[in-house]
Amino acid sequence: MRVSTRGEYGVRAMFDLALNYGSGPIPLRTVAARQMVSETYLEQLMGALRKAGLVVSKRGAQGGYELADPPERITIGQIIRVLEGPITPLDCLDTDSGTGPYCGQPEQCVLRGLWKQLQDSMERVLDNTTLEDLRQNAIRLGVAQGQ
Repeated sequence: MRVSTRGEYGVRAMFDLALNYGSGPIPLRTVAARQMVSETYLEQLMGALRKAGLVVSKRGAQGGYELADPPERITIGQIIRVLEGPITPLDCLDTDSGTGPYCGQPEQCVLRGLWKQLQDSMERVLDNTTLEDLRQNAIRLGVAQGQ
């Protein structure tokens, strides 16, 4: 699995909201400027994240986006799944598509166990890393200011 700009920019935008959690809604143009991402592109991503219940939006002069839950309750895995789909290094492990060469007979695939271990490792890292973990790392590194 390769994380596309969709996943990368979505995580960056969510990280920005995590850094500013508790400050009220953040205008999308502010997030876009700080993260150096197109506001139009972010609108698409935030729409998907809002529909998934990870962010809430508020219209009007004081409007913008904010996290739907505290940063410690939102994992990077949740964000990636919304924006990228299943965390799967090969199609044959995706139970929805099952398009690999031996998907009809997975017990005969010599490499399936290796790819499954890779998938499990990726899911473990992404599902055990929260926005709060990233926020704390930014504070430790001294880069949380200016976001």
